[in-house]
Amino acid sequence: MNDVIFSILLILIGLFCGIIVMFIINYIRGDLASKKADSILDKAKKDAEKIKRDYLMEAKEEAYRQKNDIDKEIKERKNELKENEARILLRENNIDRRDQTLQNRENMLEDKENNLINKQKEIQTEQDKVENIKKEQISLLEKIAGFSKNEARNMVLKKVEEMMNLEIASYIKDREADAKLSADRQAKNVLVSSMQKYAGDVANEQTISVVNLPTDDMKGRIIGREGRNIRTIEAVTGVDLIIDDTPEAIILSSFDPLRREIARVTIENLIKDGRIHPARIEEIYDKTSNDMIIKIREYGESALFELGITKVDPELVEILGRLHFRTSYGQNVLKHSIEVAHLSGIMASELGENVALAKRAGLLHDIGKAIDHEVEGSHVELGSEVARRFKENDVVINAIESHHGDKGPTSIIAELVAIADALSASRPGARNDSLENYIQRLKELEGIASSIDGVDKTFAMQAGRELRVIVKPDKVDDLASYKIARDIKSRIENEMQYPGTIKVTVIRETRATEEAK
Repeated sequence: MNDVIFSILLILIGLFCGIIVMFIINYIRGDLASKKADSILDKAKKDAEKIKRDYLMEAKEEAYRQKNDIDKEIKERKNELKENEARILLRENNIDRRDQTLQNRENMLEDKENNLINKQKEIQTEQDKVENIKKEQISLLEKIAGFSKNEARNMVLKKVEEMMNLEIASYIKDREADAKLSADRQAKNVLVSSMQKYAGDVANEQTISVVNLPTDDMKGRIIGREGRNIRTIEAVTGVDLIIDDTPEAIILSSFDPLRREIARVTIENLIKDGRIHPARIEEIYDKTSNDMIIKIREYGESALFELGITKVDPELVEILGRLHFRTSYGQNVLKHSIEVAHLSGIMASELGENVALAKRAGLLHDIGKAIDHEVEGSHVELGSEVARRFKENDVVINAIESHHGDKGPTSIIAELVAIADALSASRPGARNDSLENYIQRLKELEGIASSIDGVDKTFAMQAGRELRVIVKPDKVDDLASYKIARDIKSRIENEMQYPGTIKVTVIRETRATEEAK
């Protein structure tokens, strides 16, 4: 029992001692923490004091620097204000002086104005006196001359008018002569330039075509039994077939180039096909005719493309293409129309006219020839009707109507088309002329010149468009040579028919020749 109590006492003593030890340890730890905290607080206070002192120093330095800057700026502002005050004072002084000067000038102007008013009054008084004296002098002169002022003025004006009328008439006459010379020269330059700028091929059409045969036996097949094939071909095509001794060839004769071309193509297709009988002839002819319509349109479109003409009715294009198969004196009408269009366009360009309209008028001027064999009437009348039907420009219609002189031209373009038509038709080689007529014309030219007294030799040159005459220098002097040229020109105009113009040149030459030996 005692041991238990003793054990309990020991435990209680141990606990008490442990508590005391723990209390002592905690006290020591608290004291150390308090000291450490005090140390940290002291250090923090010292750092804060140091930072405070540093900030105070920087603030004082910044305040001092700002004070210096402000003092400097105030000083500069004061200097600027002083300078501005000085300038303002100087300007006020200048303004005062200027006001004084203006005031003085205004006073001077007032004085001058007063002087001018006085002088004007004096001048007006003098002018009144002069007018009175002038009136008195005029009255005196009217009494002495016996004419009033108006009568004398009318007489002088009438005399001056008569003199000026003579001078004006003389001036107008001189100007008209100069204008005519200038116009002739300019017209020649335009024509020559136009002809030089356009160089078209001369194409002559004949009235016959030749179809080559593969063998001479083919002639019999074309003729057929009892001539039925050849009769069918002639009846269908409207072309005469000439079968002669020419080997391996048949001649097609017709004045209508379109029919002749259709017949030629028909016969060539029959030869290629090999079946030659009336039914096949009619079938091939119908097919060739349809193909020819397409070809005609191609000819028309080609002409329009070459000239750059647009907006043409398709039916008019077909009519235009048919001109390819028409001839005038052996000249292909479509090529002639294209040439006229080119020449008209070039001349219109030289004169500042509408080039496109001139080309259109030139191309369509002979459009009536495409249908004149189908409808009664001249190609001029038919052409104007066609142009009106397709609503062509009035200038184009007038060009068609006036290019042969049936109506008067109403525009410069119509005149140009007529000129271009004459140029295209009359240039060398453009139209057919038989060899007999050509030789006969040359003989007539040389005969007319040779019949003149004093003529030694004559030479017809350039296809009969120039005649050169050499006279005897011992019988014909220089003045007489001019008379011979005029006489030959008059006889040619009265006695001969010829296209274009003929130039007559009379040559008189005297040569002195010696031979030294």
